[in-house]
Amino acid sequence: MAIQRLGHYSIRTADLASSLSFYTEVLGFRQGYRPDFPFGGAWLYLAHSDADYGVVHLIEADPNSAGLSHYLGQREGEQTMGSAAVDHIAFLAADVDGVRERLNSRGIDFRERVVPNLGLIQIFITDPSGLTLELNFETSDAVGGSDKAGA
Repeated sequence: MAIQRLGHYSIRTADLASSLSFYTEVLGFRQGYRPDFPFGGAWLYLAHSDADYGVVHLIEADPNSAGLSHYLGQREGEQTMGSAAVDHIAFLAADVDGVRERLNSRGIDFRERVVPNLGLIQIFITDPSGLTLELNFETSDAVGGSDKAGA
């Protein structure tokens, strides 16, 4: 597996409008394209960059959102303040088959998803400190079911 670069970090927020305003009006990010996820949020891009990926992903922490719970998982004692608001850190990676094999051979549980409208394969794992890591794989093989699980 080759981690290629940091992809983005995600923040769960109880007040999406205020967070969006802060990141765009105070810090100068621009709101851009976001796939049709089954939960609310926004993808924020660097204002003066042609990068085709959002560097900050805001996730609307709606306790009534079954879509959020299903896609990213339910968080124990959900908090949206301080470092508890960091939902996950994402990396762009390569060799999705090798990663699946490595995780399975070590008995590491993972969740696999396919990003709507983009076809990226995502693998979510939890590090020993309880932090969720998201590994993103650009691949033409990303056309199957989006609810695979490992281990």
